Amino acid sequence: MYPIENPYPYWGLFLVLCGSCVVLIQFLKPTDLKWSGGTRKWAMPPGPPGLPVLGNLPQMMQARRGAVSLNSWLSYLIQYGEMVTLHMGSQTWVVLNSDRVVSELIAKRGKITNERPHMPIASGLVSNGKRTVIRQEKEWREGRRVMHHLLSGSNLKVYGEMQELESVDMLRRYLREPSLWFSHNYRYSTSVLYRIVMGYPLNKTKAQLDDYQRVTMEFVTSINRSYVDFFPAVTRLPSILQPWRQFWAKMGAFHHHVFQEWWKPIKAAVSNGSAPPSFVRDVLLHPEMRFSGDDEEAMYLATSVMAAGGDNTRMSINTFVMAMVTRPEAQKRAREEVDRVCTDGKSLRLPRIGLALATDRPHYPTPPTHRGPPVRRALHPRGTSFLINSIALSREFDNAHEFQPERWIEGSEAHTTANFWGFGGGRRICVGWKVAEQALYIAFARLLYCFELTPNGPIDDKMLNHQTVNEPFPVKVTVRSPGHAQLIEGEASKYEASFSTFGSTAK
Repeated sequence: MYPIENPYPYWGLFLVLCGSCVVLIQFLKPTDLKWSGGTRKWAMPPGPPGLPVLGNLPQMMQARRGAVSLNSWLSYLIQYGEMVTLHMGSQTWVVLNSDRVVSELIAKRGKITNERPHMPIASGLVSNGKRTVIRQEKEWREGRRVMHHLLSGSNLKVYGEMQELESVDMLRRYLREPSLWFSHNYRYSTSVLYRIVMGYPLNKTKAQLDDYQRVTMEFVTSINRSYVDFFPAVTRLPSILQPWRQFWAKMGAFHHHVFQEWWKPIKAAVSNGSAPPSFVRDVLLHPEMRFSGDDEEAMYLATSVMAAGGDNTRMSINTFVMAMVTRPEAQKRAREEVDRVCTDGKSLRLPRIGLALATDRPHYPTPPTHRGPPVRRALHPRGTSFLINSIALSREFDNAHEFQPERWIEGSEAHTTANFWGFGGGRRICVGWKVAEQALYIAFARLLYCFELTPNGPIDDKMLNHQTVNEPFPVKVTVRSPGHAQLIEGEASKYEASFSTFGSTAK
């Protein structure tokens, strides 16, 4: 006789494995998809179908490989309505597709929608948990409190003088090295922030500036780039089972090194009493401010303000240049406004902050306000992330694909409309938006007044190509006349000793 094998132990092992898989899948699901035993059912907005476990995550990862594909995917989401649910791994996203719901959820209910999700990669390994912009509420509040002292409206006049000074240097560099226009944009925006935050003219080499720009670009692209940020629970595994850590930790170490290189001389100058007036000396490290963070947090706060403010300004100026070279009629119209104020016969003068560009500008209508049913409460589980779909919001305007900057003007250049979400919204709105507007205003007006901007090759106006230290698109810069060139050189000679040094010869 042959013994008969008992099949039941194998079936038991099989059932245990199946049960473990079910439990794991249930654990990894977003809150609104977890089994709740019928105790609560979330009324989520509609959204596109996704894959098991991963949800819509592969769709987003595929789309973000290029600017055009990402815009197409965001446009695709519009069909699902004002609010769209996306299941992104263990997280739930609700994409906001109209100005109405953005105003309601981000602006009016900012107290409960201003939290940031936990991102083990972008916030943890890359930022050492200390970059204010993506810190969670508890740690974010202290940095926000301190930044209000830096970027409040009362300091705009002082900052305006710095912006006018650095913009003259930018014009001279455009004049002397027109092929490096994109580099001059970054130098201008970073120089202004360096003076405000650190108190000194910018005295960094081009290699140091390239490293700083690389830090910002790497940080921005690290956000939501790794699947780990969508399954934060996997970071509880032993380090040996997290093979991705080395790559991101190395990036974070590089960022930390660059920040230290910029921070240590300033910290030493404050300590020995030789530092000039600045945000670091008079606010961040001042005993009366009682900043509760440690030295590392102070370093990340100061350097991150410069990185974010400088790089966003750079990208905005580059975008302006693209708009001008691809829409010459708009460039001509804008220049005529500047000329009416700044040219008197043969006399030329540079535009200045506070100088109105047109006294006869008509009153333009504000962006559309769409009415609809109220946004109901208690629809979304705790931890839901709300994202503004700027592509969808831009489609709400008439002639949405036309370049019509006047649509944002409320009859006065001094007021940005409340419907503009470029600086974010709610409690997380960019605290320095007024400083940024002022820096952009003076740069735009002076570039228009002094230079002709034309294409120097084929340009695809859907490809801004922001994430590069090289020329993002081909532009030819030509000074308008010998008189404009003389004006630039004359203004620059007055402030030669005050300009920031820049380039391979900087000490």
